Amino acid sequence: TGDAGRVTALGVFGRGADSPAAEARAGRIVKVWGLGGIRIGDALGTPGRSSGRHFAPPTLETVVVPGPGTDRRSLHVALTQLAEQDPLIAVRHDERRGETSVSLYGEVQKEVVQATLADEYGLSVAFRETATLCVERPAGTGHAVEYDKKDPNPFLATVGLRVEPAPAGSGVGFRLEVEPGSMPYAFFKAVEDTVRETLGQGLHGRQVTDSTVTMTHSGYSPRQSHAHQGFDKSMSSTGHDFRGLTPLVLTEALRRAGTRVYEPVQRFRLEAPADTLGTLLPAPARLGAVPESTGTRAAACVLLGSVPAARVHTLERRLPGQTRGE
Repeated sequence: TGDAGRVTALGVFGRGADSPAAEARAGRIVKVWGLGGIRIGDALGTPGRSSGRHFAPPTLETVVVPGPGTDRRSLHVALTQLAEQDPLIAVRHDERRGETSVSLYGEVQKEVVQATLADEYGLSVAFRETATLCVERPAGTGHAVEYDKKDPNPFLATVGLRVEPAPAGSGVGFRLEVEPGSMPYAFFKAVEDTVRETLGQGLHGRQVTDSTVTMTHSGYSPRQSHAHQGFDKSMSSTGHDFRGLTPLVLTEALRRAGTRVYEPVQRFRLEAPADTLGTLLPAPARLGAVPESTGTRAAACVLLGSVPAARVHTLERRLPGQTRGE
């Protein structure tokens, strides 16, 4: 984050406990004192060249339901604080349905979140059935534009947007194809912020990612007023106009581009007794898994492949019965 701090003490873990130390070498697990503002994911010292994420994004999601005596506002505040402390927890609030969801890596994380909310915040919660966290990506290129003071545009703004696919894993990009000085910066900022917010829910209700949105047209009505009167919002563009028009234009551009829904897939590596390979192979296949390679090492067999994220928990529960628990 670029903040300065001073480590006041170190504890290096080994043999089940930590002990005071003056230094810690690479690869050791340590406890650090003195850095009150540190959070998961922060780097100490000068980061190396590898600055990418260490964990794949979560693939599951569940709605958190307030229990007896728990109000939605307190729950939302508590979950937001947990997400700020731990980047591995992502919180999404659906204003329309009044629901708060958390992303998960597995079923066990439900129990962790539930216990943390109870112990640290005194909140009782339950969870709905876990759902797969799918995403949408543009299927092609789509463009739409609405012009200032031209029906059926109800806003005092001109916005043109083009949506097109971007490389997998690139997220959402926003760029300008108009002159930056063609209107005030605040209006461009309003468009970009609204684009990112709108892409939180695509044509199929999923988050839209791996896309590039280009602003192709821009325009506004300068500050105006009637004679000898002050600023008149009904005659002049404001940020409200751009925040209101952008979702309409972007949704139309998305509709023209089309989107596809993608289900997350996880890679797996299974090791089991070699004589169980014959009974082991059909188990992943029945869950939609795709075996990629098999091999043997001494008395063990190794199976590599990929499986839909929604089936991982089921596969984990079935494997012991296929491998005699080994």
